[in-house]
Amino acid sequence: MDRVVRLASQKAVVIFSTNSCCMCHAIKAFFHDQGVNYAAYELDEDPQESDMERALARLLGRSPPVPAVFIGAKLVGSTDKVMSLHLSGKLTPMLQEAGAKWL
Repeated sequence: MDRVVRLASQKAVVIFSTNSCCMCHAIKAFFHDQGVNYAAYELDEDPQESDMERALARLLGRSPPVPAVFIGAKLVGSTDKVMSLHLSGKLTPMLQEAGAKWL
């Protein structure tokens, strides 16, 4: 859990992902298309993959635990939560408040 929290606080926008997850690809493409600079941590490339997946599953309350999006070191959730914030007009202010950088 400590590693997830530490990684999530290293940038304004952090996405925990796997290379084989289509929703992970979609959320990374969304942030890229919005011009938001983010950090992505690919769990399937990490030697501690199972520990990270368990920690994220506990935080999210679901499995599979990806994609998991953190903004300003706070867990936002998965693709549906991010899109809900975007559609309601709350995502951009949240990104600005977290100090997100645009490409």
